[in-house]
Amino acid sequence: MPSPGAPLQLFDSMARAARDFVPLDPEMVRIYSCGPTVYHFAHLGNLRAYIFTDSLRRILNWKGWPVNHVINITDVGHLTSDADEGDDKMEAAARRTGRTIWDVAAFYTDAFKRDLAQLNILHPTLWSVATDHIQDMIAFARRIEASGATYELDGGLYFDTSKVPGYGRLARAAGEGPEVGRIDTVEGKRHAADFAVWRRSAPGERRQMEWQSPWGAGAPGWHLECSVMSIKYLGTQFDIHTGGIDHREIHHCNEIAQNQAFTGSERSGANFWMHNNFLIDRTGKMSKSKGDFATLQSLVDRGVHPLAYRLLCLSAHYRNELEFSADSIAAALTRLKRLVIAVAQLREKAGDPAWLRVAHEAKDTRGASLAYQRAAIEEGLSDQGQKLLAEFDAAISSDLNLPAALPLLETAIGLKKLGAEERLRLVAAMDLVLGLDLIDVDRRALSLRPQSASMTDEDVEAQLEERKAARAAKDFAASDAIRDRLLAQGIEIMDGDPLRWEWRPLLVD
Repeated sequence: MPSPGAPLQLFDSMARAARDFVPLDPEMVRIYSCGPTVYHFAHLGNLRAYIFTDSLRRILNWKGWPVNHVINITDVGHLTSDADEGDDKMEAAARRTGRTIWDVAAFYTDAFKRDLAQLNILHPTLWSVATDHIQDMIAFARRIEASGATYELDGGLYFDTSKVPGYGRLARAAGEGPEVGRIDTVEGKRHAADFAVWRRSAPGERRQMEWQSPWGAGAPGWHLECSVMSIKYLGTQFDIHTGGIDHREIHHCNEIAQNQAFTGSERSGANFWMHNNFLIDRTGKMSKSKGDFATLQSLVDRGVHPLAYRLLCLSAHYRNELEFSADSIAAALTRLKRLVIAVAQLREKAGDPAWLRVAHEAKDTRGASLAYQRAAIEEGLSDQGQKLLAEFDAAISSDLNLPAALPLLETAIGLKKLGAEERLRLVAAMDLVLGLDLIDVDRRALSLRPQSASMTDEDVEAQLEERKAARAAKDFAASDAIRDRLLAQGIEIMDGDPLRWEWRPLLVD
């Protein structure tokens, strides 16, 4: 096993400060991540959350800790407003598509998992599906009802937020303002912040998803599932709970309140609450409600490899907003291609060293396999190589500062004082955290054909041969004209690239 290296600090949203991370159980770090509501394709903003969580998990593994990681699949209960009002998103999607709600859930769950695979995101230890835990939710709700923390209305069972200490403290720093509140739209609610634990079906209403309960036929409230499944699989107190910053304001506050009522204590459920910030899209296409939004497939259709989006996300700190634009994703794709070309050249010089075979054999295993791979990769590094890796460790240990770690990868690639094999070792060790698959990705795989491309490969090759002849004849005007003609067709020429040409991402309307 590699040495622990730099102490890990993580920003805790509850404390509004970075804290030293020490696992509750030194043998296993336990993480719960809020998963998708599977009523539509995940948009790029959604997917940023899972790149962040994957980075967290990889860093923990890299530093030697096995991880038990649970991600839930929300296939019932999530309303169209996070403020606990509106229609059920899954029921609405079933009406929109003309499919059964079960078919909708299965289709979009599969699509979500494909997106994660394309982004090289590790599978969780457990996918936990909400509708598989309805009886667990009913039992949980009965227990918090017995604690006196709920009351019934015509619409179902509601949580009384005044019954738990410090409700809403996660949503703000101490002293920032009044109690968290929202518009009181349900007649009879005791407090504006009270929320549904169980929603009773309206008289004469027949939902596709409803179950019998002590409070009538209906369905669980959205917030209930995460309390139930995190406690069921990770215990009443576990290490880290992750989610988007939008969850910090309502969903996670309600989850904590339920946990407190269930345990009869002030414990929130997680020792650290961690939230990634928003992906900002100035074009306004990041909202699913508008029907036309940016998905991972929309990038692929424009010739952008999914790992370019991963690299874009790694280039900004997870707690900062990240602006998405045609220019930013194009720059990320160019950066990725340069990295892959450089690493391919290193690999060609290094051959097929034994440590690389060992690392590949362990690649698909779970638990602390990244630490195992790291030990094989790092054996025999020079003092200079170890120093660079220590700098990388210090960066990622400072609240996952991947933007500071990425330039160290580029430094390692270009460090001519070290031999090709040692530089490849450094790349392999760092990429266990970055997840860019730099050692194995095929350079040609990064050149995707946009759906709008009209030229065939043969047409492009003919143009390139013509341009090559023009350059040989020093007819640079003709060479530039061919380059511009290709560029208008979405093809970018990189002179000096051994593959000679590649598709350029076109993200404009």
